[in-house]
Amino acid sequence: MIEPIKKIFTSFSTELAKEIEVNATIHSYKTGDIIIRTGQYIKNTVLVISGKIKVYREDENGGEFFMYYLQPGQACAISMICATKNEKSQIMAKVVEDVELIMVPLPLMDKWMMQHRSWYEFVIDTYRSRFEEVLEVIDSIAFRAMDERLEFYLKRHADVCGCKELKLSHQEIASELNTSREVISRLLKKMEQRGIVALHRNNIELLK
Repeated sequence: MIEPIKKIFTSFSTELAKEIEVNATIHSYKTGDIIIRTGQYIKNTVLVISGKIKVYREDENGGEFFMYYLQPGQACAISMICATKNEKSQIMAKVVEDVELIMVPLPLMDKWMMQHRSWYEFVIDTYRSRFEEVLEVIDSIAFRAMDERLEFYLKRHADVCGCKELKLSHQEIASELNTSREVISRLLKKMEQRGIVALHRNNIELLK
């Protein structure tokens, strides 16, 4: 297992990879599974081996706002913070492509911060990259009109999947951008007229 860990988490030292092999556990989840729920206590740090996870912020009425993806080689910064401070989760994490995860118990996370430089740097880099990504989302909300937010949202999804054809419904987009399906459908139609996207029956194709 050491070699697969080092192949995915390239910055990890051999010593750290050995400790993960001995102490951590591997879990698999299917598309649609909820692995972290809003309000639950988090006892493990989650490292993604394969698949994709979407991280959302939920409001009191059950509305969902998309924050960021988790992909192979990444960890959830917000869950790390909640686990370390023994606080309830402020996010919900849903599997969007079958995943395999490494679960690192909280006591080991604290221990490795002091014992393994590669773990310390990984955690700090995780905080930094997620902070930058959340700032982008805030900028999108605060300073962009809905049509610009929609274009940013689509390009962000395309970057993650490395593809131009996005399997997203108008309702799904509307929910994640906290607006109505009618608004999204109207804006997508305008984007199609401008040659930015092509709308198909089951997907949206980015042309630019």
